[in-house]
Amino acid sequence: MPNMSLTKNPMPVQDPIERGRNFKEVALGYDEATALDEAARCLNCKNMPCVNGCPVNIHIPEFISKIKECDFEGAYQVINKSSSLPAVCGRVCPQETQCESKCVRGIKGEPVGIGRLERFVADWHNSHSTEAPEVPAPNGHRVAVVGSGPSGLTCAGDLAKLGYKVTVYEALHLSGGVLVYGIPEFRLPKAIVQKEVETLKALGVDVETNVVIGKTLTIDELFEMGYEAVFIGSGAGLPRFMGIPGESLNGVYSANEFLTRSNLMKAYNSDPTTPIMHAKKVAVVGGGNVAMDAARTALRLGAEKVYIVYRRSLDELPARKEEVEHAMEEGIEFRLLNNPTKILGYNNPDDPRDPKNGFVIGMECIKMELGEPDASGRRSPVEIPGSEYVLDVDSVIISIGTSPNPLIKSTTEGLEVNKRGGIVVEENTGLTSREGVYAGGDAVTGAATVILAMGAGKTAAKAIDEYLSSK
Repeated sequence: MPNMSLTKNPMPVQDPIERGRNFKEVALGYDEATALDEAARCLNCKNMPCVNGCPVNIHIPEFISKIKECDFEGAYQVINKSSSLPAVCGRVCPQETQCESKCVRGIKGEPVGIGRLERFVADWHNSHSTEAPEVPAPNGHRVAVVGSGPSGLTCAGDLAKLGYKVTVYEALHLSGGVLVYGIPEFRLPKAIVQKEVETLKALGVDVETNVVIGKTLTIDELFEMGYEAVFIGSGAGLPRFMGIPGESLNGVYSANEFLTRSNLMKAYNSDPTTPIMHAKKVAVVGGGNVAMDAARTALRLGAEKVYIVYRRSLDELPARKEEVEHAMEEGIEFRLLNNPTKILGYNNPDDPRDPKNGFVIGMECIKMELGEPDASGRRSPVEIPGSEYVLDVDSVIISIGTSPNPLIKSTTEGLEVNKRGGIVVEENTGLTSREGVYAGGDAVTGAATVILAMGAGKTAAKAIDEYLSSK
C-alpha cells in the first residue's frame, strides 16, 4: 500500500544543546522501519522527473522500489551504477533543490525523502557488505586524475569501471579533498569518506598523496610518464577576502583555513599539531553552507557566542535550509542585513611588546536594507547611514567564497582560464584548451556543490572514454 502522508518521515537528530559541544554526527539516519515507510511514499512515476533533477542521473524510483522489497543491497547497486559516493551524497547533497524539487509528491505536500533513503541504503551496504567490487578487465589505457575531491573521485571511479588504470594525485596527506578538509565531522564523518575511497581502490584506482601538481609534477610530466589523458579536479581552495581594514589581524581566518585546521588537522584535540584559536566570541561573515560549517565548528571549539553576519535577509541566505535551522537550534545568532566595514585590533602604543597587540577586539558593522530590484529581479543591499555599531568579538572568520587555486594554470602552458581563475572547458565534455586534458568541479566553476562536481566528473569520464577509444 502506498503511504500517502503529506510529510516526510523526520530525520532523528542529536539534541541541539548536547550536539553543540561535540563533533559527533548531528543527523542519526533512518532505521529500517522508517526507511520502508518513507519508501512507500514514492509513486514510482513512469516519467521519473526526479531523475532529471539529479546531476548524476541516479535511477531513483528503481532504487526506492528495491527498498520496498527489502532488497537494500540491490538498492545500493542501483545507486552505485551512477554514483561513486552514495554515503556522501546522502548526507551533503542539496536534494531539496535538485531531485526532490522535481518529486510529484512535493506538489501537494513534502517530496519523498530521497536523500535520506540514499543515506540509509549506503550505510546499510557499508555495515553489511563484505564482498569486494568486481574489478573490470584492464583495457590498457592509463589516465591521471588531479585532486581527490568529489569530481576527481567520481571521474576515477567511472573510468575504473570501464577498465582504465587510473591514478589519483592528491596534494594533501589524506584523500577526499573538500570532503575531508572542508566539511566538518558532525555533517560528514571522515570514516565514511575513507570508506568510499577504499571502495574505489578496490576497483583498482591508485591514490598518491602529498603530490602537488604544478610543483611535484607538472601536467606535461604526467603525459611523459605514460598517461594518455588527464582530468583536473583540483577544487577551489583560494579564499576571497572583503578588502576591509583589519583583515590581517591575529584572530582573522578565512573559512577555508579555519575548517582545514579543525577538520583535517584535528585542531579540536587537546594536543593538536596544528593549533587554532579557541575564541570566546566569534563572527562569521557570509551566509552559505561553508559559513554555517564554520560557525557551528567555532561553537564546538568552545565559543560562548557565535554570530552569522550576512548583508542580505533570511530569504536570500544561500545555505541549505536544514543547515540554517540546525545552526539556529544550536544557539548561533544571525545578524542579517548587516555588513562588516572594519575589523578592530588591540593596540597599546605605550608598550609595543604587549602580547595583546594586533589581536581582534571587535568588528565594526553597518546595518543594511534591501533596495529596489535590479534587472534580474534581485534586490541589492543598501547601507543605512548612521547605523554603524561595533560587534564585540575576538575572532572573525571570512566566508564569502573561494576561487580555483592558480598553481596549475600558472605551470601549465596552453591552459585557458577565465577572469576568476576557473579553467575554461567545453560544456558537454569538460575538455580544456589542451588536447587530452579535461577539467571539472570547483576548478572550473568556483565553489559549488558536491553533487555538481560529481556530475562534472561523470561528464569528463565519458568524454575521456570516447577520446581514448577513438585513438
